[in-house]
Amino acid sequence: MQLVDLNGKWHMRRLHALKWLEASVPGSVYHDLLNAGEMPDPFYREQEYEVLELSNYDYEYQRTFQVDAGALAHDRVVLLCEGLDTLCELSLNGTPILNSDNMHRTYEVDIKPVLTPGENTIHAIFRSPVEYSLRKQAELPLINCADAVEGISHLRKAHSMFGWDWGPKLPDMGIWRSISIKGYDSARLDDVYITQFHEDNKVTLDVRVRTESWQEAEREIVVKVQAPSGEVLEHRVSETAHTDHHIAVEIPEPELWWPNNLGAQPLYNVEVILVQQEQELDLRELRIGLRTITVKQEEDQWGESFAFEVNGVPIFSTGADYILEDNILARNTRERTDRLLQSCVAANFNTIRVWGGGYYPDDYFYDLCDEYGLIVWQDHLYACGIYALTEEFEENITRETIDNMKRLRHHASLGLWCGNNEQELAWDEWNWENLTSLQLKADYIKQYEVLLPAIARKIDPNTFYWRASPSSKGGFDKPNDENYGDMHYWGVWHGKEPFTDYRKLYPRYMSEFGLQSFPGLKTTQTFTLPEDRNIFSYVMESHQKNSTGNEKILYYIGETYKYPKDFESILYASQLIQAEGMRCGVEHWRRHRGRCMGALYWQLNDCWPVASWSSIDYYGRWKAMHYAARQFFAPLLVSAHDEGTKVSLHVSNESREDAAGELRWRLLTPASEVLLESAKPVEIAALSTAEFEQLDFGHILDTKDKKREAYLEYALVVNGEAKSQGTVLFVKPKHFRFADPEIEAVLAEEEDRFVITVKSKAYARFVELGFKEADAIFSDNYFDMSAGVERTVTVAKKDLGKPATADELRAQLTVRSVFDI
Repeated sequence: MQLVDLNGKWHMRRLHALKWLEASVPGSVYHDLLNAGEMPDPFYREQEYEVLELSNYDYEYQRTFQVDAGALAHDRVVLLCEGLDTLCELSLNGTPILNSDNMHRTYEVDIKPVLTPGENTIHAIFRSPVEYSLRKQAELPLINCADAVEGISHLRKAHSMFGWDWGPKLPDMGIWRSISIKGYDSARLDDVYITQFHEDNKVTLDVRVRTESWQEAEREIVVKVQAPSGEVLEHRVSETAHTDHHIAVEIPEPELWWPNNLGAQPLYNVEVILVQQEQELDLRELRIGLRTITVKQEEDQWGESFAFEVNGVPIFSTGADYILEDNILARNTRERTDRLLQSCVAANFNTIRVWGGGYYPDDYFYDLCDEYGLIVWQDHLYACGIYALTEEFEENITRETIDNMKRLRHHASLGLWCGNNEQELAWDEWNWENLTSLQLKADYIKQYEVLLPAIARKIDPNTFYWRASPSSKGGFDKPNDENYGDMHYWGVWHGKEPFTDYRKLYPRYMSEFGLQSFPGLKTTQTFTLPEDRNIFSYVMESHQKNSTGNEKILYYIGETYKYPKDFESILYASQLIQAEGMRCGVEHWRRHRGRCMGALYWQLNDCWPVASWSSIDYYGRWKAMHYAARQFFAPLLVSAHDEGTKVSLHVSNESREDAAGELRWRLLTPASEVLLESAKPVEIAALSTAEFEQLDFGHILDTKDKKREAYLEYALVVNGEAKSQGTVLFVKPKHFRFADPEIEAVLAEEEDRFVITVKSKAYARFVELGFKEADAIFSDNYFDMSAGVERTVTVAKKDLGKPATADELRAQLTVRSVFDI
């Protein structure tokens, strides 16, 4: 029972400063200093470096609150701290009650002896995470991410807050999640864990309830399960002290939960109530989906499979890797996360990987993933670094793991727990063995292949545990082997390999790969002055944390397009090469469904405005890649494998329904004159892929000039609608003889949307629609067009950043294509 909510208004200051400032809890030091006008915006120009200095100091928070005598009458009164970031010394009425050192843990402290009736004062001191990390690093040097503050492996704090190759060095601190006082009498619920048993047309829930009691009394446990229809099933059992209770609830005609595009997402509400003499002592509420989910690993002709299997159906994972949404965590909201995850659904994601260098997201993140059908691959929070598994560290991370497994394990969306990000890979490929000790290597095995899986077996045995990402067989045995487990690939980008090198790889599950781009002009304008708008200015380089990132972007632009004519064209071209590279990889892996069963690109989102691998920028604006993802992750996909003048056309069907349609193609000139064309009916089984055409235009495109003046257009048409389509060039775009498409875009208004009709007088590649000021999500964007083909694009009024009239949007409407680079 909650007695006092300690969220809301507090006061804070730099430790021992004269002036107290108003503060908000949940919140943070940076957030409060910003609101008080005591700190510059760290995201503007190069001001992050000035703000970083503020993390060298300690800060204190304080507030008073009232407690009545009735609250003190409870048997137990505890302070519940759901998030302290990170080195916190907490006192109540001048008495020290807690020293915390783990941002990811939940702390509960018995405070009844310290509370007084009437006014009470709670006080928190947060010590500098920078000073601590550097001091510990001097005592015991450990390898960490090269782009972060040194020593971060010594502190259980979101690592990327210290900097990464896409994020600033802004290690904030504060009370970042709820804090409250709760009271209990006689007994409480200690643990609730639900196991599902699926049979034909029936699911039985085993609701295991563990109680903690300190008084002998007759009590009852009530379990209520409410179906999506509203029907309630109720079961009651008598409770005796210190025992586990297994309460069976049989659900006839269950409504199964499925990932996005594979079925619906019905959810059941479960209430577990501890009752004594008709008085509610404690309550636990969980929302679950009825489904089975695991990772299927079976030996086959290539090695061993690695695929999510939901309700007995192996699926191809489509999605991306998620990082924290803002370096200032207090600015995160459910509404903001909802918009981001809705964009994932709109781009046909069914999976999202929570990367191990951040934090375990808030409950609402998983609630939304449950609702939208997004399987969560959940990394534990260790990334790109070495950890010393001392007794103290082991105890700390054990409690951290148990806290978060218990908090998250009931979610329908939770697909697997993963030990870490890229550490097994690093021991194998990054020369860690020669840079450090055998003891630390042994610590790795103990932490990820003994300790964490043992906790998983005890706390959440129903969820698959994976050692590391990437991993193959464990024990440093070729962890990035394409024939086993999951794979990370960075030959494209870091190795400057061509996009087509993706086609040389046949991973069982590609969980990380990517290409960078710049954000669009509107986002770039938020952190620059006009004189900064050169990609090699100090400000633009400060918003590029990959040391050779801008050089690589220009390299790939130069490999693909003519040199952009101005700054804005560089931004545009960068997004096109990112979209094209990701499409090349994903379509290839989908063409080899069965051998490969997942493609999660790096990365979904940004934590500040920056050049990065994201498909959605810090402000939620879709880049070209996110529009491309909507196409290459679509359940029905037609794709082309081209080599020279040879092209094979394939159809992939990642739905549970068979599909039929017509496969059409045309060989065209830049003016869209038809050289050859054909169409044929095709049928594609559910959850499969197949090749339907093998074309060779060598006899027509027999000179360099002819190759520069022809392109292939292809489409899968279902019931008269092109469900998937694309084009192929036979030379690099920079060598193709584009004609001026003279694109015309006309905007009209309907009741709930705006409709843009687009026409072109010649072949147009990567047609981009935009508004100079308004933000919008278009039904389609960055598409290819042939002359004489009318394209209709819509913008739902709900998908506008703010309301606008048709006249306002017409005045702002912009359109361009590759011809304009």
